[in-house]
Amino acid sequence: MDKTYCGEIMRRIYITTIISMLISFSSAQKRGSFAGGFLRMGTSARAVAMGSAFTAEIDKGFAAYYNPASLVHLKNSQAGFSNHFLMLDRQLMTINISMPLPPSAAIGVSWIGAGVDNIDGRNTAGEHTKSLSTSENAYMVSFAQSMLPWLSVGLNVKVLRHQLPVNTMDLTGKGVGMDFGIFIKSKTGANLALMIQDLNSRYQWKTDKIFERGKVYIEQFPTLYRVGSTFDYSDVYFTTDAGIVMNGGEVIDFSARLGAEYVYMDHYYLRGGFGNGRVGVGLGLDWSLFEDQDSRLDYAFTLEGAAGISHVFTYAFSF
Repeated sequence: MDKTYCGEIMRRIYITTIISMLISFSSAQKRGSFAGGFLRMGTSARAVAMGSAFTAEIDKGFAAYYNPASLVHLKNSQAGFSNHFLMLDRQLMTINISMPLPPSAAIGVSWIGAGVDNIDGRNTAGEHTKSLSTSENAYMVSFAQSMLPWLSVGLNVKVLRHQLPVNTMDLTGKGVGMDFGIFIKSKTGANLALMIQDLNSRYQWKTDKIFERGKVYIEQFPTLYRVGSTFDYSDVYFTTDAGIVMNGGEVIDFSARLGAEYVYMDHYYLRGGFGNGRVGVGLGLDWSLFEDQDSRLDYAFTLEGAAGISHVFTYAFSF
């Protein structure tokens, strides 16, 4: 390849990286203040290390989360477990099982759970009462259908539940939400995809059991519209996506994410990326347990402003 052409490609990647980082860091706190933030934190260590720029990537063990339409490209059934070790007593875990439905469909089920423990509970006099906790859960069913050999569509349906400690009892918000994806897979690996996340997702709170004049309150999730692509350059695999975040009819945020992965000797992975207001790096290893390369263990380290550092571990298995 011509050196001038290679230099031009690297220059464009560098400029895109700088612009994307500025957009990512300046806007991360905006979307974090809205409902459903735990569904925008990412799942697998591989994805988190690569900036969560996985709209057009097939994430082993967690394909449906970033784009349900990618499920049809699974060659085998897959299971994944991911645990985020976060600061400030926060928790985030994900479990997923996905399987192909021959000849041209796929299905998956997932659980995403987040929470905070050791909250210092106090009464109106400021005296300590007990340690409190809060939790958010999403139970997700995914389906994908291949429309053409290179084109697929997919849907996630999520049952949502948020539990908050209020006075001497818990207040629970419930709701349903959806994701919709389109995936275009090329033979060269330069995929293209569209994802609409949290379409009509919301919590419904009934406060009549807590307050004398309680009422029904609707807490809407922001909706994310993203486009993404993947491509190879030399020995490095890149993933990227960009999009807008809308609350009702108002654009409240923009997102730009980029990730890179280098594979050594077909089994070892070195990764880096940024997105969602954080920088990540990670390592990965796959091996053969029962079949060829059916197991993968991934780790990610991230740094995110006021939220500090986090460690993410993921195990994915094909069967």
